[in-house]
Amino acid sequence: MTKPKAIHPDFQFFLDLKDQEVIDLFNDIRQYILDLYPDSNELLYHTHALTAVFSISDKLTDAFCMLPIYSNHLNLGFNKGTLLKDPNKLLIGTGNLIRHVDVKMPSDYRNPKVKALIEEAIEFAIRDMDKPTKFTGQTISKIKFK
Repeated sequence: MTKPKAIHPDFQFFLDLKDQEVIDLFNDIRQYILDLYPDSNELLYHTHALTAVFSISDKLTDAFCMLPIYSNHLNLGFNKGTLLKDPNKLLIGTGNLIRHVDVKMPSDYRNPKVKALIEEAIEFAIRDMDKPTKFTGQTISKIKFK
């Protein structure tokens, strides 16, 4: 396990408005993803959901997974989920690319099947990247306060 990375203050402001159970799940799954790929960049958004996106570069197009947090739940999303092998049929959704795993408790993602899916998404993103990145392990807030 890597040393926990501080959450950006912009993101923390909105995260603190969520239920403690959702906050705890987010913190755990975020750390789990960062442990699997410590060089990932974390892109932060607040649109229809408060979302942390994990990318191999500073670009959303190079993202391998995301954690959208809604009112009282969160998902483990895969930006190119339809392009991943999913032999265990874990991914749900109807979009052209994005698929997700429902997250209600740590056992929903802390298991070998989901770990393999995350690792496949990372490998896919690395193979699919247009050009090498100059950024690794950065947090980039795209959150705008009105």
